Amino acid sequence: MKRRGYCLVFLLGALVLVGTIGCERDQPAGKAGAPSNSATESTGHAIVDSIKTPLDKARQVGDKLEKAAERTDDAVKDATQ
Repeated sequence: MKRRGYCLVFLLGALVLVGTIGCERDQPAGKAGAPSNSATESTGHAIVDSIKTPLDKARQVGDKLEKAAERTDDAVKDATQ
């Protein structure tokens, strides 16, 4: 009984493996609906710019906060001495 179960599991595993390998196919080289490189590049640049601008502003705010924290730290050190 156990042997029959092991054979069944092995057979199903082999079937899944063969099915997975058999279903892997490369994409056609010249797909008709593929977007052009210039369109994808311009879209990519627009997305990067839309993310970059808020990040630059956040870095500037972070730098200001860091400088303010350093001034506060210096003021506390001067007051305690």
